[in-house]
Amino acid sequence: MTSAADASHPGRPVPLAVQGRTEGGRALLTAHGELVRGCTDTLTGALTALPADARGVELDVSGVSFLDTAGLAVLDTLSAYGRRHGVPVRVTGWQGQPRRVLELVGLDPEDPLGAARPTDVSDRGASAVARERAEQLDVLRLEIEQLRHAMDSRPVIDQARGILMAAHGCTPEQAWEILREASQRSNTKLRRVASAVTASAAPDGPAPPEPLRTALAAAVHRVSTAGCAPRESCGRSPARAARPAAG
Repeated sequence: MTSAADASHPGRPVPLAVQGRTEGGRALLTAHGELVRGCTDTLTGALTALPADARGVELDVSGVSFLDTAGLAVLDTLSAYGRRHGVPVRVTGWQGQPRRVLELVGLDPEDPLGAARPTDVSDRGASAVARERAEQLDVLRLEIEQLRHAMDSRPVIDQARGILMAAHGCTPEQAWEILREASQRSNTKLRRVASAVTASAAPDGPAPPEPLRTALAAAVHRVSTAGCAPRESCGRSPARAARPAAG
């Protein structure tokens, strides 16, 4: 037995499907997709197809990926079925975004049908979905900003890697390790470490600050003892040693 309904929001066409079976006299339903507008019709169809002698209904929603305000109506549909047929009903498996919405609404995800539902659940549902989407938007904005920063930083980091490779005979991976370790040792952002190395390689370019020079030298030494075997820099910092190669 399978019932399905189309999802309502564009860009994520994940239809809701409900499959059912009986086990020990109980009806076990499994939902996959999204609980959105039209989902109650799908659930009603699945409930209607259940054997008349079913002694209870359990709906597993662990396969549900999205829940909006309209989707909360499945709880009313299940409760009504239980009252009409005089059988216990349960909903289990809430996780991810759907679970978060239930929590924001004020329902217990472990037993959303067991406790008294707030009278303003519809208003709370709309607010919960809006809040959850706002949280997702904040996360996406942060990821976009981090990606933009990484793209802006890539050219200068690549230049610094090339300078270190020329100065110390390192591989690209080892040059990256030197930059990364110097950043950690000096508590300096990786982009700033790369900028300092690149600037110091230019004719009459400024030397990196002393803490960064020390961190670079330590990083080069550690990589060399790990098998990089860079060329000697005559006691100079890696950035200073790289100046002739930059010319």
